[in-house]
Amino acid sequence: MESRNNVTFFVLLGLTQNPEEQKVLFVIFLLFYILTMVGNLLIFVTVTVSRTLGSPMYFFLASLSFLDIIYSSSISPKLISDLFFGENTISFQSCMAQLFTEHFFGGSGIFILVVMAYDRYVAICKPLHYLVIMRQQVCVVLLVVSLVGGFLHSVVQLSTIYGLPFCGPNIIDHFFCDMYPLLELVCTDTYVIGFLVVANGGLICTIVFLILLISYGVILHSLKNLSQEGRRKALSTCGSHITVVVFFFVPCSFMYARPAKTFPVDKLLSVFYTVITPMLNPLIYTLRNLEMKNAMKKLVYKCVFLGDKLSVRVFESVVNVKNI
Repeated sequence: MESRNNVTFFVLLGLTQNPEEQKVLFVIFLLFYILTMVGNLLIFVTVTVSRTLGSPMYFFLASLSFLDIIYSSSISPKLISDLFFGENTISFQSCMAQLFTEHFFGGSGIFILVVMAYDRYVAICKPLHYLVIMRQQVCVVLLVVSLVGGFLHSVVQLSTIYGLPFCGPNIIDHFFCDMYPLLELVCTDTYVIGFLVVANGGLICTIVFLILLISYGVILHSLKNLSQEGRRKALSTCGSHITVVVFFFVPCSFMYARPAKTFPVDKLLSVFYTVITPMLNPLIYTLRNLEMKNAMKKLVYKCVFLGDKLSVRVFESVVNVKNI
């Protein structure tokens, strides 16, 4: 059996080989990436600096936005660069680094969604004990546990693929390095390995998805005990969370909770949960959240107002210097 060192780089076929389509996709994905960065950074900064967004829900929302920033940045810049320059190669080590990063922060984001569902359950079903149960130390521990869970998931994925022999074909029919396309290039039997990959990735997606659906079902069932105003606010918040869960987990479960094979539709589904979902999260979580929108307006107003005052002071200083 030959060593994997025979393959030092991979060729990513990307989304299309048509130069005209690549130009159009370059503009589209560049716009998507800019919106993803701006939206998630705005949420993260707003929650960090705002005094009115101190509840655990916003702490976890800011954490999810931070994870989305890094998760998207592990995939989109390479995709955008390949579409622009047409150089679809990636070194073996860079491929492994991308694989680790995407699964680390993607997996951590999955566990954060579980924590956010638990936070909403406590807030709606046990409102009198909410501040005691979801105190600051508990929130930090839950965040750390989510990150550790994502890290362990990523380590298992990377250790599974890293030592395998890549001794010939190096063309990946995808736009980024992922487990199933890489397994197709391994020059050894991957049946057992594929089963382990499904157990690690697909099982996590499926179980977490079911847990989230059950938890939100319990939450929605308990809304009958709330006032009309409380029911409206709870439905607004939970509706946003459920939308994010469905957008992410439906394609994710289809991708990983199946035998380790690739299909033509995989690239389209991958675009949805690697590019579209991180971009939509800020919109979904803020459009129906009055507190978040008000805090963002205040932040923008302060930035503009302070920026104008600073400009005036600089101008006055320059005038005074000239007068001297």
